[in-house]
Amino acid sequence: MTMMAVLSEGRSAGHAASSAQPGRIARVEIVREMAAAEAIWRSLEQPEQFFTPYQRFDFLDAWQRHVGVAEQLEPFIVVARDAELRPLMLLPLGLERRFGLRIARFLGGKHATFNMPLWRRDAAQTADSRELDALIAGLRAQPDGADVLALRQQPLRWRDLANPLAQLPHQASVNECPVLLLDPAASPSDRISNASRRRLKTKEKKLQALPGYRYSQATSDDDVRRVLDAFFRIKPVRMAAQKLPNVFADPGVEDFIRRACQTELAGGGRAIEIHALESDDDMIAMFAGVADGHRYSMMFNTYTLSEAARYSPGLILMRSIIDHYADLGYSRLDLGIGSDDYKKQFCKDDEPIFDSFVALTPRGRIAASAMASIDRAKRTVKQTPALMQMAQALRGALYR
Repeated sequence: MTMMAVLSEGRSAGHAASSAQPGRIARVEIVREMAAAEAIWRSLEQPEQFFTPYQRFDFLDAWQRHVGVAEQLEPFIVVARDAELRPLMLLPLGLERRFGLRIARFLGGKHATFNMPLWRRDAAQTADSRELDALIAGLRAQPDGADVLALRQQPLRWRDLANPLAQLPHQASVNECPVLLLDPAASPSDRISNASRRRLKTKEKKLQALPGYRYSQATSDDDVRRVLDAFFRIKPVRMAAQKLPNVFADPGVEDFIRRACQTELAGGGRAIEIHALESDDDMIAMFAGVADGHRYSMMFNTYTLSEAARYSPGLILMRSIIDHYADLGYSRLDLGIGSDDYKKQFCKDDEPIFDSFVALTPRGRIAASAMASIDRAKRTVKQTPALMQMAQALRGALYR
């Protein structure tokens, strides 16, 4: 099902679309079913367009089928077109109803490190405040639409372009994302110091004594199943040891991960890529994330419960992954949201990410203000060591 609003240069609903300039947003549609948006979606995720791999159709369709449905989130996919009805942008949102409000947020939830619309590249390059005004006006004109947009974890830039949605009022996200900048012409020691490489090589010698020890990427369905079977057996034990709830046991999450890791992309690779250290008898360490030819972005990981854990297999695997993507000419690699020590060991820079809370109706104004205030408070806690220590102690006490 699709609902649409047509906008003039004055941005009022109901005016003829032909009055808008070519290449400018003239029509805003809401698509309520994933399948109905698929053709447009895939046309905007071609290599020449502007999007992150977290917004690929295959990734978010798997998420919505299993996690979104379990969370009672309804697809609320925004398509912006120009006067000639050519798609300029697709904003992959879901609509949830909470406290009597209709809140539109990015599909993918906490499983997507970065959120962004999919843009036609030339439209993203020229998008200005008029485009954003037209987009918001079109959303406000939708019948049975959203009261508020909660657009979290957006990158200020992606690859070589600014994110057009950064022109909306915004604030820094609760968490930061450490990132490693890769120069394909640089030496391996520029990516990871020789001293660190020597330490990891010494530890790896212990692992190399294991029968069948190897680093590999899971390229077959059997590889994927084997590594994921080990992950879902080990990860709950690791999280319990850290006094953390097992988020991978949430409804639909395992099915989503298995489906996305099994889904082969048209251009090669999978919706979620898996790398692992293994022996004949053990899955020693694994990392999984998304890749797009320019950046590898980590999603989840774990490591063995065996004695091999003593030799830092996660760090050894991380070194191999960094070298793998550097050799492929990638320019960036991140280990996901958060400032864990192992992330900072490899990733020396921070990715600027932001949130926007935009009211679309009068009753959405209070909600937008409240959500922005709550997230600012969370960021203050994260950025203040004493407050963060107190929060972690409280979380541990509640989890026990």
